[in-house]
Amino acid sequence: MSLIQTLPTGPLDIIGDIHGEYQALQDLLGHLGYDADGQHPQQRTLVFVGDFCDRGPDSPAVLALARRLIANGRALAVAGNHEINLLREDAKDGSGWFFDSRTESDSAKYAPFAQPQGSAERRAIAEFTAGLPVALERADLRIVHAAWVEPQITAARAMPLGSLRTQYDHWETVAETQAQASDLHARREAEDRGWPHSLEDARYRPPFLPAHSESELNKAVFNPLKVLTTGLERRCTEPFFAGGKWRFVERMAWWNEYTDSQAVVIGHYWRRLHPPRVPVHGKQEENLFGQTAPLAWHGPRGNVFCVDYSVGGRWVARRAGEPHDERFNLAALRWPERTLMFEDGKEMATQEYGGPV
Repeated sequence: MSLIQTLPTGPLDIIGDIHGEYQALQDLLGHLGYDADGQHPQQRTLVFVGDFCDRGPDSPAVLALARRLIANGRALAVAGNHEINLLREDAKDGSGWFFDSRTESDSAKYAPFAQPQGSAERRAIAEFTAGLPVALERADLRIVHAAWVEPQITAARAMPLGSLRTQYDHWETVAETQAQASDLHARREAEDRGWPHSLEDARYRPPFLPAHSESELNKAVFNPLKVLTTGLERRCTEPFFAGGKWRFVERMAWWNEYTDSQAVVIGHYWRRLHPPRVPVHGKQEENLFGQTAPLAWHGPRGNVFCVDYSVGGRWVARRAGEPHDERFNLAALRWPERTLMFEDGKEMATQEYGGPV
């Protein structure tokens, strides 16, 4: 049993990043035709692309529903980077619902948010994330949270199911050892001492910090699971604020190099059905999707599709006291139909698919 698992035969509904938006998930499941137990009259199967939690109002309810559906054989899922953060006890922006160390700082942006009810629920959440694979596949389709890159997929095939945290920790340690053996670790510490503000404080734009950029890229070189769950990255030219902190690397459109015949479905990348008024992820949104229509498939063969329609940004409208904002949506890709269902019941055909029919 590997961290790369097999998809079942039959039709699928592949749901994008949820980020604690439980009501949107409930609405979407209803429009897709699933009952409360995850059963579908056409015997369809749910697949989640990861990032169940953080930022939204009810991550515990989303995770509880996913756990129940998966345990009952009604759904499958892959781990996203937010599940890995939770599993590794790596408290980051938006995770104050789970980590007490972040509850106060996150409340200013994301509150109110539900929290686990006692230690038993916390253990259940941790055990669930620990058991997730990082990718799913069958002859016609591949599903991964961020990037299907063959060397890293090959490495993950050799990792046993249930080893997600130990394997991730191992490769992070390898990267840290390499950083300490060079001068990278010392240079990053010097940059931390030289910048008086938190890198999570959007009010203070830091200078470009090259050691911070190199540190993130160094981890990706060594850690195959980081690539599969966060994607390929490169050094950017200037810092930008995204996902709750200043960043010094930017995401790459890896799908422009993907030439295999199997279709790939991913989440992670904050795609937009409608143009944003205020970018959530800086100029990299334009770099990733500027030449790709909101409903189009990606890549030279037109067989990679990002199904993350940015519902994780819905807190922006909620904090401003605004009604439902059309910029932030939850969607499912129906396979093999290649149509999109949104949580408001709109169904749209995807465009420019170039893979096998």
